[in-house]
Amino acid sequence: MTTVETFDIITLTDEARDVVIDALNNEEQSEGLALWVEVTGTRGAGYSYDLYFSDRNDAPEGAAIGHDGDVTIVIPRTSVERLRGSRLEFASDGGGGLVLVNPNAPTPEEVNPGVPADILALGIEGPMATFAVNVLEQSVNPSIASHGGRADLVALDEEKKVAYIKMSGGCQGCAMSRMTLSQGIETTLREAIPELEGVIDVTDHASGVNPFYANEQ
Repeated sequence: MTTVETFDIITLTDEARDVVIDALNNEEQSEGLALWVEVTGTRGAGYSYDLYFSDRNDAPEGAAIGHDGDVTIVIPRTSVERLRGSRLEFASDGGGGLVLVNPNAPTPEEVNPGVPADILALGIEGPMATFAVNVLEQSVNPSIASHGGRADLVALDEEKKVAYIKMSGGCQGCAMSRMTLSQGIETTLREAIPELEGVIDVTDHASGVNPFYANEQ
């Protein structure tokens, strides 16, 4: 493990530090505990995180250990660069809670594992792609959010006018995902963008962990 004297990976605001210390004081054997922060994957265009208390001495090889005031922080090696420069804040709105503000963003490859590089290289910066993103956010995602689903534009071939869509949440691995794509997402996109020639699902449905409709084996 690595102990960092000048801890520039994560800082805590005063409010966040007070919340962490209060929670830590309610833990049994709190003297040996540290706040562990790690990246667990991606969510949308950002990272997903896990924050919890665990024994500082259990820190794995290569983990960074530092201090922010009276709070000891442990960050596993694979999360260090992904979290560098982050700030843990306390948000009072919405019932209050800790919020991690991270200046780093996952790469397209991290967000879309398994999607061929040549598709990702098409990007989503063109005018048609920008409009498609707005359609998904305003018309598609609100309607599939009721069962935890989400659809994101991975890439759009502006020349061939083909959109590549990734589904997540309750739509990933769902037995009804093909119908959702063809009768819901594709129909909505093509009504909004008549020149669109095709919509292709690039979701890794095999890795879905909580499908709304599970396939029966």
